[in-house]
Amino acid sequence: MSDKYQNFASAIIQNVGGASNVAHLEHCSTRLRFTLVDPAKADREKLKSIKGVMGVIGSGVQCQVVIGNDVIEVYDEIMKAHKFNVGSASGAASTDKGSIGSWILDFMVGVFQPLVPAIAGAGILKAFLSLFTMLGWMSAESGLYTVLFQAADAALYFLPVMVAVTMATKLNINRLVAVAAVGALILPNMTAAIGEGLNLLGLNIQNIQYSYQVFPAVLSVAFLYYVEKFITRWSPKPIRVFFVPMMCFILVVPVTRAVLGPLGFNIGQLLTTGILFLYDKLGWLAVGLLAAVLPFMIAMGMHKALVPYAVSSISEMGQELLYMPASLAHNISEGGACFGVAIRTKDSELRQAAVSAGISAIFGITEPALYGVTLQHRKCLYAVVAGSFVGGITVGLAGLKAFVAMGPGLAGMAMFVDPANAMNIVWAFVGFGASLAVSFVGSVILFRDDPVLEAEETAAESTGEPAETFARAFAPAELVAPVSGDCIALDAVKDEVFASGIMGKGAAFRWDGDTVYAPCSGKVAMVASTGHAIGFEAEGGQEVLIHVGLDTVALEGKGFTPLKKAGETVTKGEAVLKVDPDYMKSRNVDLTTPMVITNAAQFEVEPMNVGSCVSAGQDVILVCA
Repeated sequence: MSDKYQNFASAIIQNVGGASNVAHLEHCSTRLRFTLVDPAKADREKLKSIKGVMGVIGSGVQCQVVIGNDVIEVYDEIMKAHKFNVGSASGAASTDKGSIGSWILDFMVGVFQPLVPAIAGAGILKAFLSLFTMLGWMSAESGLYTVLFQAADAALYFLPVMVAVTMATKLNINRLVAVAAVGALILPNMTAAIGEGLNLLGLNIQNIQYSYQVFPAVLSVAFLYYVEKFITRWSPKPIRVFFVPMMCFILVVPVTRAVLGPLGFNIGQLLTTGILFLYDKLGWLAVGLLAAVLPFMIAMGMHKALVPYAVSSISEMGQELLYMPASLAHNISEGGACFGVAIRTKDSELRQAAVSAGISAIFGITEPALYGVTLQHRKCLYAVVAGSFVGGITVGLAGLKAFVAMGPGLAGMAMFVDPANAMNIVWAFVGFGASLAVSFVGSVILFRDDPVLEAEETAAESTGEPAETFARAFAPAELVAPVSGDCIALDAVKDEVFASGIMGKGAAFRWDGDTVYAPCSGKVAMVASTGHAIGFEAEGGQEVLIHVGLDTVALEGKGFTPLKKAGETVTKGEAVLKVDPDYMKSRNVDLTTPMVITNAAQFEVEPMNVGSCVSAGQDVILVCA
């Protein structure tokens, strides 16, 4: 593996509190999912600042680091260097008693997330088999169809056994014992005996088909966890190897058959009934509303709470009406919004990221779009919400049914193939188109580059020839230092855009204070959305830009508190921006602050006191017409 991934992995582990602070680590398509021993040891802000990290979400013991398409390589590099106590969630929970909700969500993700690839692969295979038979490309009576259909069905039929594996892994107990205990629920001979009226210690065992079920296995393995721990504690060490498993079978299998199995079955039925009740009452509106809030649920990791419902619904009813259709609308909306950004932005790096993220979203992977583009640009997020809502209503009105539990996208549209209703997939594509169109148009209309970045890009593309200006009377002005510190020449600034003079003429300041003051009287022309830059139009017609710090746009507004809004009048020496110096020091931010006259081609600009230590309010630039 390249040094790129080694260094990346090392930085992540260091800022989650070190390898000793990781109780469990797994990954999905774009995220590293950490379960931490002590959440206080993780520095989430430093994690966010690592180049290549798109975002950090979760709270308490759960810490999800969004990587994007390189997640597998980074995960592999981490696992090469460290051996974590895989599945040990109980220890982590004990150190974070105040975050039960976070622990529950982390536990659910750890159990159900690993099931999704197998279920999705099997579901898509079934969908293609249905599509091929509908088109006449394959006969349902052929040997190939039979073998492939049964292979796909196995992933759902043996779902209880698969849950036993993932849950035993999460709880760090004997996985093979868990598989055997849960496997007894679907053992053919056991099923036949119950069908004939099996009586267990005076109790008539309820005849339930446990294949395709989820929650009976969850309760069974949870009970096994406590039984195994108790028996292990009291068992003589020389006989543990067989005595503990034997006692687990004696206790767990009968209790599961008599009590936990029926209870888990009814829990699954109740959950499905509740979701269907919500769908029946709100109908198409429920799909639209869920689609509209999915960006925020995903940002907090809360959407994973819907995975158990989706898996249960598809395994029990063979279809799902709410989450998957809403996810289709949201996923495609993320892609459409990113394509809109790619067209509107003048930032070449953002354009490249938006195109890549948009393509990923269209194919069902939304994290690069969500964390890399839309969450960082509020108006772009509005377009996502609008597209999701319209697309969700569209598929909701059509009663769209999904037959596979996976992230919907272009590659997986076969998940909407319904042999009993050929229009189902047609409506899926209609919703696809509605979401794409609304979010794309909305993004094109609403998105704007950061004013400073837009000015920088425009200046960089300039030929260097002074623009033709209209006749105007300009007055001379003396600009004062906006901060106290060392006044330096622009060409000493470690930023090529300012050092080269592309942005204009002026001076820069090295300082570490907490307040920026107006360099002139006039009005505030703009305040960057991230608070790191502010522009003025002086009374003499000079356009002045103050850019606080280098690369501070990446802070996304943290550490900056603007005191003025665009359009407000300002007096020379008036406080216009507050900076948190402690935060800047903690992030090792270079607070070198350039101040330039962006329309300098129309003036003679003469910096003063360069090389000296100046005080805020002291004359530093003379501007003459």
